[in-house]
Amino acid sequence: MGAAGTPDWASYAAVLFDLDGVLTPTADVHQRAWSTMFNDFLAEHHSGQAPYGSADYHAYVDGKPRLDGVRSFLASRRIELPDGDPAGPPGDDSVSALGNRKNELFNQLLHDEGIAPYPGSLRLLDHLDELGVAVAVVSSSRNARTVLEAAGLTDRLPNVVDGTTAIERQLAGKPAPDMFVSAAFDLDAPPARSVVVEDAVSGVEAGAAAEAGLVIGVDRGAGVDALKAAGADLVVADLGELVPARPEDTS
Repeated sequence: MGAAGTPDWASYAAVLFDLDGVLTPTADVHQRAWSTMFNDFLAEHHSGQAPYGSADYHAYVDGKPRLDGVRSFLASRRIELPDGDPAGPPGDDSVSALGNRKNELFNQLLHDEGIAPYPGSLRLLDHLDELGVAVAVVSSSRNARTVLEAAGLTDRLPNVVDGTTAIERQLAGKPAPDMFVSAAFDLDAPPARSVVVEDAVSGVEAGAAAEAGLVIGVDRGAGVDALKAAGADLVVADLGELVPARPEDTS
């Protein structure tokens, strides 16, 4: 660790960031879209079931590929649906239709409200840029590039391994390590000299499974204990905590 307990960033070859909940507060937008989709579905077809809530997001959905999240939540309620056609329309008669309905709701919210990066995350990106440390986004979402564009981060983060990349490269989704390993080698950085930054339990598990040199958990609701149990070496509430103070900040 560096000064004031911050990582010695210059000793690493790359930093691999999850997107939603780490660089941008889109986890909140995702959560609202999941909530509307699942609760509309439950009210229409399974009214006796407990409604979907934030605990379900962290337990079954957060950080996973979209259709895996649908399957995981439905299994928690002992509901079975066919997989359906991933290219089919939004609806409620299959796993794919529900996933596509969620995506429709997410994109509408993003269009209506926009998104801004976390200020602390921008400070860390600035610091890494000053040090010349390579960075990449590793996100299960197929909306990652849309979110980066909406947040004004496309030029700063051109290296992206997302849900679309995972399909193209046949990579297993988080909590498997494949996406982080692939992103590290895209940057010519061995995983052991890379830092993984994640807010989801499944993402932290993926970073630990990739044998990253450092796994940082960002607690946006998953809980410090859960992130540490999943393999986080360090947990913070905001990435601004990981930027060394400048002399003018302490005078």
